Amino acid sequence: METAARYSGSKELDIKKEVLAILDEVLSLGGRVSGFDDETPLLGAVPELDSMAVVGVINMLEERFGFIVEDDEIDGSAFATVGSLVEFVAAKLG
Repeated sequence: METAARYSGSKELDIKKEVLAILDEVLSLGGRVSGFDDETPLLGAVPELDSMAVVGVINMLEERFGFIVEDDEIDGSAFATVGSLVEFVAAKLG
């Protein structure tokens, strides 16, 4: 049986991989996400991530992970970095 910490780390890596795939797909980044890490800034740093793209990313996150994001649950801080977006998704998944 895996330890909780080990499971959490593995789960977070899976979430990160899926979040990066969503960013790559929605923003049409052509694989640029392969160079992204947790500290990579998103909002204001990736030109493709405009307000319409944020909506597209949220919609895809909802579809892929099976949760609903209410308007009052999210703000720009969730899109500050790759790591903050992964943390947001992990929190939604509980």
